[in-house]
Amino acid sequence: MVRKFLCLSILLSIFWLGFSNSVQAAGDGESKTGFLIPHVMDNYEWHFATIGHTHVTLPLPVIIYSPDQGLEFFLSSDFQNHETHKFGKDYGVGGYYIDENYDLHALDELRTFYDFSITKNVMMMFIIIAILLYLMISTANHYKRLPGTAPKGIASFIEPIVIFVRDEIALTQIGHKHYRRFTPYLLTLFFFIWVGNLVGLFPEAGNLTGNIAFTLTLGVFTLILTVFNGNKGYWKHIFMPPGVPVLLLPIIVPVEIFGILTKPASLVVRLFVAITAGHIVILSFIALIFVFESLAVGVASTVMLVFINFIEILVATIQAYVFTLFTAMYVGTAVAEEDHH
Repeated sequence: MVRKFLCLSILLSIFWLGFSNSVQAAGDGESKTGFLIPHVMDNYEWHFATIGHTHVTLPLPVIIYSPDQGLEFFLSSDFQNHETHKFGKDYGVGGYYIDENYDLHALDELRTFYDFSITKNVMMMFIIIAILLYLMISTANHYKRLPGTAPKGIASFIEPIVIFVRDEIALTQIGHKHYRRFTPYLLTLFFFIWVGNLVGLFPEAGNLTGNIAFTLTLGVFTLILTVFNGNKGYWKHIFMPPGVPVLLLPIIVPVEIFGILTKPASLVVRLFVAITAGHIVILSFIALIFVFESLAVGVASTVMLVFINFIEILVATIQAYVFTLFTAMYVGTAVAEEDHH
């Protein structure tokens, strides 16, 4: 087993060394580690590989609305130099351009516009939704065809996870009276984050769950779910904490309100940092091969790369579990019956 692992490491290292030469040739002397940040950030195109001077990419729709020009449609390739494959102010189209940091701007700085583009992360979200629909519809169809039978195929994989989220997260944290109402959301949250994390580990995949806008949206959903389901006892503990002297209420109440906001914010930061850091570590080990162009460094980096990938699979599952668990805890606190004893 060890020999097979080392042979695989050597083969992968040779591949990365060859790939690094193509990156250097395509970059015309530019930094060979310049690929790292674009793989972590969102982008207006989906870049798959660079072979010599040829870039294998998927142009994505750039959709812009402005009050003066209305709705406009472009492709990301329209904003590029077709020889160097670079974005920049010199390659503007329709009064807009994409800069080197993959941000869309208007040539007229006073123009107001709204960006509805289908970026790499948006495409990733569509792919994850398609995967989830396939998994869930296949599972549902199995139970429709064979009700009351033991699950098989995809259903045998999905059912234990559903039962775990229902019984060990929703029921435990929210309670017997209210857990059924929130279980569908918790299941959606868990599977969406988990599948997003796992798909994001594939080469050239988008960093959806490592995007702060995506994690912030999930955090806002958790905040809304908690605030709008808070019962009388929950809000009483916020604005009239039991046992707190009246003179201390002007200090305690703002702290309690601030706590309502920081709880989902901690989930947002935790998921964003964990996933982004993992991707950067993996890409950094690949960059070492590019920098040193040594077979020894390549083998060592590849061994660490494979190990870190296994760790990332574990982290992907843990982060989905933690986000779902804490969401259930916050909701459970909001709907818990007031203790009269």
